[in-house]
Amino acid sequence: MDFSTDLKIGIVGGGQLGKMLIQAAKRMGLYVAVIDPTPDSPAGQIADRQIVSDFYDEESIKQLASSCDITTYEIEHINVEVLKELEQKGYKIYPSPYVLEIIQDKSKQKQMLTDNNIPTAKWQKVDGDLASALTSFGLPAVQKACKGGYDGRGVFVIHNADDIKNSLKCESFLEEQIDFEKELAVMVSRNSQGEIKCYPVVEMIFDTKANICDSTIAPARIDKKVQKQAIDIAVNCVEVLKGVGVFGIEMFVTKDGSVMVNEIAPRPHNSGHYTIEACITSQFEQHLRAIMNLPLGATDLIIPSVMVNILGAEGYEGKPIYEGLEDVLKIPGANVHIYGKKVTKPYRKMGHVTIVDSDIESAIEKGRHIKQVLKVISGGN
Repeated sequence: MDFSTDLKIGIVGGGQLGKMLIQAAKRMGLYVAVIDPTPDSPAGQIADRQIVSDFYDEESIKQLASSCDITTYEIEHINVEVLKELEQKGYKIYPSPYVLEIIQDKSKQKQMLTDNNIPTAKWQKVDGDLASALTSFGLPAVQKACKGGYDGRGVFVIHNADDIKNSLKCESFLEEQIDFEKELAVMVSRNSQGEIKCYPVVEMIFDTKANICDSTIAPARIDKKVQKQAIDIAVNCVEVLKGVGVFGIEMFVTKDGSVMVNEIAPRPHNSGHYTIEACITSQFEQHLRAIMNLPLGATDLIIPSVMVNILGAEGYEGKPIYEGLEDVLKIPGANVHIYGKKVTKPYRKMGHVTIVDSDIESAIEKGRHIKQVLKVISGGN
């Protein structure tokens, strides 16, 4: 197919993922419009146009889709019904709103995995009384909200009957608490022709206090058998969904070396940020290639890397100040990304640093140092 730079891309969501998508789009000469409720959002700062609107506003989403050739999204919590209606009318929306509908409800996502014999933790929908459900399911158990959870929100671990009083008060399901060895992630891309490309398997390290991804290590320190399992399972997920775009597949590795799916993200993902500096094609360019049905780029890892999230420090809220940034910029191989959010909050993702180094252990040590010296505090107006 011929490629035209007159193509207009619409993105529902104006956060950091949208910003990095636009940075890739601009290298390809594309026009990009975004929707986000925050004026001058990270993506809005560099987009050709920002519609300041809620993610559920029907008219604004219709306006975006009708003014663009292809519409995508960088956040799951959006109005899926209007996107389905637009797709039925012939608008190009990728990944399909019907895929998003499955992903939005984590119980539907779990059911999809179960129906397709894709390994995942044992689970059970909570229909009615939570205490009764726990009696049949067993303890400990992880309670997860069906909708709305992200970055550690919408997850509650129930150790005993006393914990029930603090449980989630929403539609939810119970999941077996997995005694895992590592948490892994794989980015998988697929275009409309069915071409699939898979990125290297990465390790995810979590901040246990905030239950949020703290850093990623690429390549993951796993054996070839586990690596193959993870890649095969990740590809299977995207093939079953017939997804178009880039998908982040989060997984557990158990003590016995088995791999199971935790969650699927139908968009570029935090665990794929390292691809900007460390892979031949970044996850953001790849997502654009996929939704435009262009040939997918090579996903080879050029150099080992560690990605460290820059999170808002506890006890600070307001205009961000990046304390220790000068020290970080002195570190060989450190690539700093500041998202441009106007307000910092505790544990809010304010940026990331990708460290590239031919020695993965050296990159890990540099990452540890960066986490110690770089703090996002606040001050001023």
